[in-house]
Amino acid sequence: MTDRIAIALAQINPTVGAIAANIGRIRAARAEAAARSSDLVVCPQLSVTGCPLGDLATSSFFLDAVEAAVREFAAETSDGGPAVLLGAPWRSDGKVHDAALLLEAGAIATVRFRHVAPAERTASYSVGPVPGPLNFRGVRFGVLVGDDISTPDVAEALSECGAELLVHLSAVPFAPDTLDRRVGVAVARVTETGLPLLTVNLIGGQDDLVFDGSSFALGADRALKAHAPAFREALLVTRWERGGESWTAREGELAPPPSGNEAVWQALTSGLRDYVNKNGFATVVLGLSGGLDSAVAAAVAVDALGPDRVRPVFLPSPVTTRQSLQDAHEVAELLGCTLEKIVIDPALKAFETMLAPLVAGRDPDVTEENVQPRVRAVTLLQLSNKFGALVLSSLNRSDLYAGFFTLSGDVSNGFAILRDLYKTDIVALAQWRNGALPEGVHGPAGRVVPEYVINRPPCAELKPDRTDVDNLPPYDILDDILRCLIDQDLGTAAILERGHDLITLERVWRMVVRAEYKRRQAPPGVSLGLGKAKRFPITNGFAALS
Repeated sequence: MTDRIAIALAQINPTVGAIAANIGRIRAARAEAAARSSDLVVCPQLSVTGCPLGDLATSSFFLDAVEAAVREFAAETSDGGPAVLLGAPWRSDGKVHDAALLLEAGAIATVRFRHVAPAERTASYSVGPVPGPLNFRGVRFGVLVGDDISTPDVAEALSECGAELLVHLSAVPFAPDTLDRRVGVAVARVTETGLPLLTVNLIGGQDDLVFDGSSFALGADRALKAHAPAFREALLVTRWERGGESWTAREGELAPPPSGNEAVWQALTSGLRDYVNKNGFATVVLGLSGGLDSAVAAAVAVDALGPDRVRPVFLPSPVTTRQSLQDAHEVAELLGCTLEKIVIDPALKAFETMLAPLVAGRDPDVTEENVQPRVRAVTLLQLSNKFGALVLSSLNRSDLYAGFFTLSGDVSNGFAILRDLYKTDIVALAQWRNGALPEGVHGPAGRVVPEYVINRPPCAELKPDRTDVDNLPPYDILDDILRCLIDQDLGTAAILERGHDLITLERVWRMVVRAEYKRRQAPPGVSLGLGKAKRFPITNGFAALS
């Protein structure tokens, strides 16, 4: 029986399906842990494979590769270095489990399966029995996998069976309140069991999800003993000593977590950086219109990747104003990028000539307006094909739900970095970034979005002398109604009590209903957990709220 143990929480950034590379990250963490005299390295949930896995989780060829790689890596632990507790999908008796595996002395010493199914249950994983403690060097560890921590049952069962320390393997995506909720749940389990608890979380972007890490350790007194940095890989080493029947930790690293706009900005840059790098894009290309959304999208891209990997393009039409060109130039200059200009007039004229015989006698309407974003999209996609660049969209959540975007235009792009932010959120974010330099970014300090661009009336510039409020309610009103309808599921009476009128409310609801078929074709983007992602029927006769 040992009276001292050093446990390293390996907060790593895996890529889904990149089994060898992910184990390479775990191997590097183990080497660092050994250099720092650690006894045990604990890795996040599904750290071998990354997550979510979708149907890979039930693919036999994939699971064969996972098991072979884990067994091969387990053999490396015969060197006398730290043991490794890692997460992987694992088969047993014909079922696939979300598992924690202890690799020690050259073998897979112990396997534990997640017992509690997630609230949004998927068919990928079977639940295992209530786990018992695992014994490692004379210390009885209670292992919690994923949602096992969400209820008292598993932790209390482990405590009753003699567990001395609780260890939680986690893969929880970022949302502004996630860390507070994670800590609150952990404190509850510590309070109920009287046991210390360590939790290690994934970091990095995976498609639309972003994991923020923020791994931590709590003592039996519920005090925070160590906290890892957010949004970057880290090895958090905690050192524990036995005193009687309990374990206490020396105070370790306590990295302050980001909050508010800083946390959102770091989530955006982390999500974009990993989407670009993990999918093998060299650069990103985006239309820089002189408006707020594209300016903020460009600023996020530069902070994530650096100005040399961001290619902004100004694509004027006959209705584009000189002010827009000036604003686009200023944004590019502030960000350290070279702005390219491609005039789309010839392509617009070609469409007009092609269609003239078929539309003769009809007045110009939205058809002529929509060809502009479609030509811009084709132009950017051509650059994408030629140079291997990811096309960024500046579509925001307000326009996404109101349907204020052009099919095969604004949404014909690879990644919509702002798609989970309402317009009013983007205004606040731009103002914050102008006065802050987030940790780890590649962009400049100070102003990155001109104040005039922030305050300028939003305008798609598809028709002369028109702004967005000619088609939409003012964004402060639109955003509040959308938050009520989409994020909070409020009824008509509750929304009207907030000061909105029924005519505007029903107008917005009709926009939401009619735009569902367009939303289905929108590109992915960083999910910030700021609100629910609603999916309505495309064919939907429920258009009135009264």
